[in-house]
Parts: sequence; structure tokens; C-alpha cells
Amino acid sequence: MTYFTFLRDNARWLSASYLLTTFSGFGQTFFISLSAGDLRAEFGLSHGDLGLLYMVATLGSALTLPYVGKSLDHYPVQKIAMAVMAGFALFCLALAHAFAVWMVAFAFYGLRLCGQGMMTHTSVTAAGRWFSAQRGRAVSISMLGFPTAEALFPLCFVILSGTIGWRGAWTVSSLVLILVAMPVLFVLLAKDRIPSTAEVAAAKAEGRQWTRAEVLRDPRFWLVSCGVNAPAFIGTAVLFHQVYLVELRGWSLEVFASAFLLMASGVVIASLIIGPLIDRFSARQLLPYTLMPLCVACFVLANVDAQIAAFVFLGLVGIGNGFNGTLVGAFWPEVYGTRHMGAIRAVAFSIMVFASAAGPGLVGWLIDIGVSFDAQVTAMGIYCLVFAAVLALAARAYRSDQHS
Repeated sequence: MTYFTFLRDNARWLSASYLLTTFSGFGQTFFISLSAGDLRAEFGLSHGDLGLLYMVATLGSALTLPYVGKSLDHYPVQKIAMAVMAGFALFCLALAHAFAVWMVAFAFYGLRLCGQGMMTHTSVTAAGRWFSAQRGRAVSISMLGFPTAEALFPLCFVILSGTIGWRGAWTVSSLVLILVAMPVLFVLLAKDRIPSTAEVAAAKAEGRQWTRAEVLRDPRFWLVSCGVNAPAFIGTAVLFHQVYLVELRGWSLEVFASAFLLMASGVVIASLIIGPLIDRFSARQLLPYTLMPLCVACFVLANVDAQIAAFVFLGLVGIGNGFNGTLVGAFWPEVYGTRHMGAIRAVAFSIMVFASAAGPGLVGWLIDIGVSFDAQVTAMGIYCLVFAAVLALAARAYRSDQHS
């Protein structure tokens, strides 16, 4: 099946998965962090204070995700998506009308749970379940929602906040979810996709169908999770403190913001390339390479002061995110089966949310106590290098298990 034929025959479900990922952008760090300066000024918070607040709220969403995420194993995707988007819109309004720090924390919690957590979880889980032989391509297309949001949402927010204020911009975000996202996705998700007999016959044997309890007892799961969630930790940490980074280096914030287009392009290119490669070689075989772009990105950012480093860093982060997001989306159902994937992926996503929560808080605290930003980013690069080797060993262990 050609790429065009695949897109044409499955446009309904691929569009739904893509749009779920796109609209998750309202709950992603690159969008929320645009209000960081206003929140610090209005509520008298330091970098560390706001980072800690964000970390606690995100950790709370991570603890909640395994319980709500398994609902995808029991209810239609359409019902889950509608409920999540309704809650998502309410939390956007909560931040728009926050008058105390506790309300900011509550809004952060909901935005991270609904946006980063359940919207993405629903999109990738549905794509992995709807498609088997073409899973890599399906997940890669759903991942294109991230660069779309990264390219469009920040610019729109900056324009709106400059016109009607940051609170007004969050109100508009809520209205977009209610008036645009919900009606469109209600129609697209009205019909569930059932793989055809030919697809089932062409699909690779899925083998054992692991339960969540069995997966949690598998040490390989935890090793892989520590590796593949490095992008969540590092990307969130650096982007949440992007204003500090720009001030530290004496860069132009406008020029730095323009580099996000390169990041979005990197995600698109990597996602479109890695999807067919996964279908051809398997996610297991490609696992050891997923952290290499991010590793190089960290060493460049830590050692190059010129503003070109921002473009190189964000471009490589984009490539790494496209590679890693697509790979992980296909990897878990490949090695653990699809029968209990809602429950399994909910845990995997909660770990990712934990990683993204730890980044801003830890880096903000280290900044407050005087640890240099360059030293922190260098340590992140070393972590990626070490876990690239760990992932190679884990991939070999999974392949041995497959052949045993």
C-alpha cells in the first residue's frame, strides 16, 4: 500500500488522531510557558516558585492518568475524547480567571492532565489499536499534530495576549476547544475503525498480550521508560525556562521564537521518515538511536553561545521528538500487544508526565541556588549518551524474548 493510498483510505481516523494531538497543544509546556512572565509578575513568583508549582501540578496529573487512562480499554474513543475536551476547555477558563496561586496550580493540573496527558494518550492509543501492519505510519501522522501546534499556537497566543491580554488569550483557547475541536472530532470519531481481514493477515504476529500488572513487573519496561522519557524532561525544562535562557545569552527573544518553526519542521521530517522505517524494520531495532539527536542538541546548547545555537538546538530537538514520539507510540503495542494497551500506555504516559514535571521544577531550583545552566544542559547530554547504550541492551533483550 502506497502512502497516498493509506492516507486516502483512512483519512477519517488519521485526521481524528492528528487533530487530537494538535489540540493537545493548549496543555503543552511550549504554550503554557508563554504566560510564565505574566504569572510571575502578577502573583510575585520566582523562577523556582513557578517551576515548583508547575512540577507539583504536573505530578498530580501523572498520578491521575493511570486511573483515567485505562478508560480507553472500556469506552469508545468518541466518548472519551468529548469528555476530555470539555474538561480541557474548563481548565483553560480556570487559568483565564485565576485570582490566587492555588487556582493557577489547579488550572496547571487540569491542563496537563487533559492536554499533555489524555488528549495525547487517546490519540496515540487509538492509532496503535486501529492499525497494525501500518502502525508506524499511523502513529507518525498523529505525531504531526505536535509541530502543527508548535508552529501556530504560540504565534496566535502572542498576538492575542498583546491585543486582549493573557487572560483573554486563554479564554479564546477555551472557545476554540468548544466551538471547533469538539464538533469536528465528534463527527470524525462517530465511526470506529475495524482492521480489514487483509490487514490482519498482513500484520506481524503480535504474540503475547501482556496485562498492565505483568508489564509493571518487567524490568525492561522501566529501563526503556527512563530512556525514552529523557526528551520530555529535557525539552520541558529548557522550554519552560526559555526566557531565562534568552536573557542569559543576550539573545533576541523574537529570533529565538522564530526557531520554533525549525523545531516544527524537524518533527514533521523525522515523523514522516521514521514511520515507514518502523513498519519495515520494527520499533525494537530502531530503539537504540532515539536519543542521539537530543544528545547532540544538548552539547551544542551548552557549548555554543552564538544565537545560531538556538536554531541548531531546536532543530535537533524537533528531529528527536519526531523520532522518539513516533517510535514510542509504535513500540509499546509491538512488544506488549494491543489488548490492554489503554491501561499500559496510561502508565507509560504518566511516567512521561512525571519526567516533564520534574524538569521545570528541578532546573528552576538549581538556577535559584546558583548552578549554571550550561552545566545542567551538559549533564542532560551525558544522560542521553548513557541511556542510548542502555536502550541498545534493552532492545536486544526484547528481540531475544521475541525469538524464545
